[in-house]
Amino acid sequence: MTNPDAKLVENLFDSNIQQLPIRNGYGEGLVIAGDENQNVVALCADLTESTKTLAFKNKYPKRFVELGVAEQNMAAVASGMAAMGKVPFISSYAMFSPGRNWEQIRTTICYNNQNVKIAGAHAGISVGPDGGTHQAVEDMAIMRVIPNMVVIAPGDAIEAKKATLAAARYVGPVYIRFAREKTPVFTTEATPFEIGKAIVLFDGQEPQVTIVVCGSVSYNGLMAAYELEKEGIESIIINCPTIKPLDGETILAAVKRTKCVITVEEHQIMGGLGSAIAEFLSQNYHVPQEFIGVRDRFGESGEPNELIEKFGMGVSAIKQAAKKVIARANNV
Repeated sequence: MTNPDAKLVENLFDSNIQQLPIRNGYGEGLVIAGDENQNVVALCADLTESTKTLAFKNKYPKRFVELGVAEQNMAAVASGMAAMGKVPFISSYAMFSPGRNWEQIRTTICYNNQNVKIAGAHAGISVGPDGGTHQAVEDMAIMRVIPNMVVIAPGDAIEAKKATLAAARYVGPVYIRFAREKTPVFTTEATPFEIGKAIVLFDGQEPQVTIVVCGSVSYNGLMAAYELEKEGIESIIINCPTIKPLDGETILAAVKRTKCVITVEEHQIMGGLGSAIAEFLSQNYHVPQEFIGVRDRFGESGEPNELIEKFGMGVSAIKQAAKKVIARANNV
């Protein structure tokens, strides 16, 4: 397995790889964004500590607004602030924002193309014991369908920090989703990040399958590729944190070489990364595709890692999907 730039990823498969909650990167990035631009403001719906907005509140108390448990109002207030030249970041659990305030996001923010950033924390089933009512696995789908909205699912804490800064600099609505639990940090400060761009992390000499990953289960895709290589199956690994707009150019170049693709996400397989790539390839280059994600069901209570395995998003499930899609490609 060849890394296009070995400096980008250090100690990737070390058993002692650093693990941090992705949401930590949002908190760090938000403070830096506030340092860069005095118009950056933060709003929260009574979850300031959980969403990691607390550091911004402490540093810039006059630029922070606590809305209480009123997510719809938070979206509308942010839209008004954006209309007056501010750059509002609104945060809550993803089930509540964008889950509860979707109509306000659609109509007051996106319909008017206001410069508001929506941070959805505790997304995916890895929320764990909180159960299906709090496990947002539909959020990327409901955001991706709204005109003017950018959708980003960072894969680790460092990438989340960069995504937050990029969102602050971008003019227009942006949705960023974060997981709660610690996940491996597989990028570095040197790894490039740009809205709308995917990155080839690894490129096999004779790759048989393209694996496109995003969000909190990205590292599982990388580990699956690492184990597949030991079995003689090489891959192209693409980190695709921006679901909308999709980097079709990078994906198409890889898929033309491998003739098949797997998508890996902690989200419903309908409406998220897998759907976006399927839609793109259906119009540009037809190949077999396998989907790793939640399959038309709600979440449930349990330990995060156990749920990831049960819902078919673990390393072994990705390996099985790779072998299946390669076989399908060979039979075409």
